[in-house]
Amino acid sequence: MSPDRHWKPRPLHGQVPQRLRPWLTDANSLTARIAARCTELRVRVLRTGLALPVEDERRLVGLPSKRRAWTREVLLVADGWPVVFAHTVLAPRHLRGPWRMAAGMGGRPLGAALFAQPRIVRGPLHCQRIAAAHPLHRRAEQALGRKLPVLWGRRSRFLHAGNPLLVTEVFLPDIARLG
Repeated sequence: MSPDRHWKPRPLHGQVPQRLRPWLTDANSLTARIAARCTELRVRVLRTGLALPVEDERRLVGLPSKRRAWTREVLLVADGWPVVFAHTVLAPRHLRGPWRMAAGMGGRPLGAALFAQPRIVRGPLHCQRIAAAHPLHRRAEQALGRKLPVLWGRRSRFLHAGNPLLVTEVFLPDIARLG
């Protein structure tokens, strides 16, 4: 994965709050990590369908310029508290092929499906500080209906039969409730 210059292979010491470091760097399933720390994990689907991705997302999923991508945005809600805003990007042509399961996820967590398939390979994690001007920050604020501080996110590209799917997970302030 060749991320844009803002996404880093690991968070720099001193920049990331210590409590977030394990969340940003754990390469295992985020869904499983959250589920192990709460009584009830729900997925609230915010949006699914075609949208214009940002330029670096478009490149990472192999779309030509100005082409729309299939996107899915959800909130992961642990014990009633929204803890993660997740954003998935995929070339629409792959919905009919290797990633057809993505379109039918509904309110189920995508992470559980990704880690259950041994043929799906996850690329390295990349982290970024998500400031108020970032499109994902604005969409997280819109989903919660309130202003948010600077957030941190991570993303990785999953490959299935050589076809990429990009998942970005933005950690919301209530992630601190999970330790």
